Amino acid sequence: MNKLRAALELHQVVIYFACVVSAALVAGIIRDASGLEWAVNPALALMLFVTFLQVPVTEVRQALTRMRFLFALLATNFIAIPLLAAALVSVIPLDPLLRFGVLLVLLMPCIDYVVTFTHLGCGDARLMLAATPLLLVAQMALLPVYLRVFIGDTAAHLIHPGPFIDAFLWLIATPFLLAALVQLWASRHRSGARVAAVFGLLPVPATALVLFIVVMAMVPQLGAAPGMALWVIPCYLIFAVAAPLVGWSAARLFRLETGAARALAFSASTRNSLVVLPLALAIPGTAPLLPAIIVTQTLVELVSELIYLRVIPLLIRER
Repeated sequence: MNKLRAALELHQVVIYFACVVSAALVAGIIRDASGLEWAVNPALALMLFVTFLQVPVTEVRQALTRMRFLFALLATNFIAIPLLAAALVSVIPLDPLLRFGVLLVLLMPCIDYVVTFTHLGCGDARLMLAATPLLLVAQMALLPVYLRVFIGDTAAHLIHPGPFIDAFLWLIATPFLLAALVQLWASRHRSGARVAAVFGLLPVPATALVLFIVVMAMVPQLGAAPGMALWVIPCYLIFAVAAPLVGWSAARLFRLETGAARALAFSASTRNSLVVLPLALAIPGTAPLLPAIIVTQTLVELVSELIYLRVIPLLIRER
C-alpha cells in the first residue's frame, strides 16, 4: 500500500495533466457538460477530506500560534496581491464588467483546494488549513472595499457573503470534522487505522477527479462568451508567473521556514474562483461574459498548479 501511494505521488503531475487534457477533449466532443456542475463541490469535499486526514488535528491547533506566518499570509494576500491585481487590470480594456470579473477572482485567496496543493507540493498544509477561517473573514470584509476603490461603488454592492459561508461550511468545516473523527477512530481501533490507510491512497486520485470534473463542467461555458473574454488570458498568465514570486519574496522578508514559505507561495498563487463562480452566475445581466472570465482563470490556474507542484519546491528548497 505504501508503494502504491509513493508511486501515485511520484507521478501525480503526469496524472493531473492527463486528466486536464482528456477532460478538455471530452468536453469538446460532448459540447454540453454543464450538467456536471453539481458534482464539483462533492468532489472538492472528498479531495479536502482525504487531504485533511493526512494533517493531524493536534498540529492544526498548534499552527494557530504561528503568528509570523499569519502576518505574512495576510500581508501577501491583502496588500501585495491586490497591488499586483490592480496593476494587471489597468492594462486590459476599459470595460467595467471585464475589469470587475478579473478583480473579483484575483483579489480573493483560495480557502479550499489550496490546502491540497500545498500538501502535494511539500508545503505546510496544517498552516494553510488553520488559516482558512482568517482568510475567509478577511476577504469577505475587504473585497467590497477593494472593488469600491478600484472600480466604484456599484460593483461593491454585488458582493454577498452567502457563497463564502457555504463554501467554508461544506468544503472546510465538514470535511475537517469528518477527518478528525476518522483520526480519532484510527488512534483507538485497528479497523479505523486500516480505513485511514485506505483513505491515505486517495489524495492524488481525488485531486485528479476534481480536475477532470471542473474542466469538463467549465470548458463548455467558454463557447458562449464574447471574444472580449480572451483579453483576460495574458493577464492571468502574468499573474500565474508573478504571484508565486510575490509569495516567495514575502516568505524571505518574514524569514519563514521552508514548509511555511511554500504554503505562502501556493496561497499567493491560488485564487477562490470556484467560490466566486456561483456568485457571478447569480448577478443578473452578466452572463455569459462574467462566468467566462472566471472560468478562464480557473483553467489557467489548474494548469499552473501542475507546474507549481514541481517549481515551488525547487524555488523554495529545504534549508
